[in-house]
This record gives sequence, C-alpha cells and structure tokens, in this order.
Amino acid sequence: MRPADVAVALAFAVWGVALVLLFPPAPHPLVPLPRAGDLLITALLTVVLLLRRGRPVLVAVLTAGLTLLLPGNWFVYGAIYAAGAHLHRRAHLWWVVPMLFGASFVGGQGWIAFRFNDNAFLLFASVLVALAGLYVGTRRELIAAAHERADRAEETARAEERTRLAAEMHDVVTHRVNLMVLQAGALQATTTDPAVGQAADELRRSGRAALAELRDLVGVLRSGATTTTGSPTAPAQVDHGAVRTLVEESRAVGLDVTCTEHGDPSALTPMVQRTMVRVVQEALSNARKHARGAQVTVEISYGDGARVAVVDAGGEPDPELATTGGGAGLDGLRRRVAMVGGTLAAGPEASGFAVRARLPAYVPTGS
Repeated sequence: MRPADVAVALAFAVWGVALVLLFPPAPHPLVPLPRAGDLLITALLTVVLLLRRGRPVLVAVLTAGLTLLLPGNWFVYGAIYAAGAHLHRRAHLWWVVPMLFGASFVGGQGWIAFRFNDNAFLLFASVLVALAGLYVGTRRELIAAAHERADRAEETARAEERTRLAAEMHDVVTHRVNLMVLQAGALQATTTDPAVGQAADELRRSGRAALAELRDLVGVLRSGATTTTGSPTAPAQVDHGAVRTLVEESRAVGLDVTCTEHGDPSALTPMVQRTMVRVVQEALSNARKHARGAQVTVEISYGDGARVAVVDAGGEPDPELATTGGGAGLDGLRRRVAMVGGTLAAGPEASGFAVRARLPAYVPTGS
C-alpha cells in the first residue's frame, strides 16, 4: 500500500471526524445512531478508502452502503474520484457515480424530500470530481503507453545495432582471423625450425579458439541472447579444465586459491562456458591486484546453468598492480554476462569482496 493512499485516507478521516464532532448529522429517520456510531462508520469508511486504488468498484459499493447510515459524508467524493481514476472499465461510471450520489441523500432525507435545486451544487461537484478522476486516470494510461512505446523503440534500436555489429564482426574480424589461422598453418607446414613450428601451432590453435568465440558472439548478437532451459542440438565442446588452469596460474604467482566444483559442467554450451571462465579470470585478476596475501575461494555449482562465486578474504592492494587497468573490467564483465542472459553482482561482503554470477545452461547462438 502506497504512503500517498494512507495519507489521503487519513485526511478524509480527520475531516470526517471534525464534521461529526462539530456538525453532528441529523438523526437518521430509520436507524438513529449515537455520535459514537457515526464515528465508527467514519472509521470504517477510512479503512474502505484505503482500497480505492486496487478495488474501486468494491470501494464504491461499500461507501454507498455505509453512506446510507451516515449521509452527507465526504468519503463519497473520494470514492467517486477513485472510480474515475482507477476503474479499468470506464463504462461502470454510469452506475457507480449515481449510486454514490444517491446514497448520500436517501439515508438522510429520502427521495420524497429531495429537491434538485437544493442539491444542484452537490450534483455538479460529484460530476466535477468524476471528471477529474477520469482526467488523471487517462493521463496516467497515456504516460504508461508512451513509456511502453519508448521501451519498444529502444529495444528495436538495440536489436538493429546488434545486427549491424554482428555483420561487421562477421565480415571483417572473422575474415582477418581466418587468414591468420591459415597463414599460421602454412608456416607450420613449411618451416624446418622446431621453435617456429611450435609457435605457429600455438598461434593456429589460439586463432581457432578466437574463431569459435567470435562465431558464438556473432550468433548471440543476431539472436538477441534469448535464453532457454533446453539443450542444444549439438553436444557442447568445451574446455572443462579452463577454470583449473586459471587457479593453477594464480597459485603459481603466489595467490592462495581453493577451488571446488559441484555437478556436471557438460550441459553448458561453449558460449556460457567461456563466459563463466571470464568471470573467474576477472575475479582472480582483481584479487591479485587488490587483495594480496588474502585467501581466495572459487566455488562453481552446475545444475540448471552455473552459479559462480569468487570471494577473497581481504588483503593489501599490490602497489604495482592496483593502478593498472582502466577500472572497467567488472562493468565489461557485467555486460558480457547479461548478453548471455545471466546476472552478475560484485561488491564487499562480511567475508570480503565477492563476485557472484548466475548463468543459464544454454543460450542459442543462431545458425
């Protein structure tokens, strides 16, 4: 319940109690009530008015019924305004407003004593309040529709930009990397120097891995990164030892790292697997820079996707490494995780600084 709704109901309650205490209503012709009864009905009307935003028709019916016992109360106008502002089917106004207006006079005077000229102002006020509610409700709907159109236009623009980037990456970057792989293969086949042959082989394998990542990335850009919980048609060919390799490399440079994995990683597609490796890589790199000497734990759980948590216990920043880099590693990583339909959170916790990611099992990368 919104604070504004409570404030409006309390304002009506204060005004209603003041009217009952300062200007007691005329005795009811059918059900005479003491002043305590009038105050009780005022309290009930206040509670009913709290529901005006979600249940305007119910508020109108209950207000009309209670008004028969306390005619002339101002809660009627609150219910009329709520009907105009919050009714989803505006056709109900043709019976809601007359019902509320009529209830405020039947209880106190009866229609026999009702004279239009004496109550024309109140009728005009009721119509004016209903029109004000209609204006506010219509304006709110128009603003919501404008925001929805703007969101759709922004999403369309993003999709067009993704398609353009995918085309450029496919036509330019992939072509150049293909040439590198072919030239490295030719160099390996023609050279007689073992060192040159080994370097060419490493270059060729790195180029093929880059091509695989580019192919997946281009597919994600084209498909809009729509995630599903199904499995791909082809089995995922991934390097399941990449995380262990990162951990061993970090240990080799003096970082105290423990790594635990739960579940079967084979259900992850290559794109998701590589994104997971990037999360661990960036988190370990940050730990080396900003938590020198701290214990770092890497925990990965496989199931319906992957859950990654890299937590360092806190330590001293490395004076040489802490100032390197542009400081945008986590932001870029967050965008990469979002591209495959995952989420990433990074920040200080009670146990230290933590990087946590949730990744889907499968993200289609197009044909």
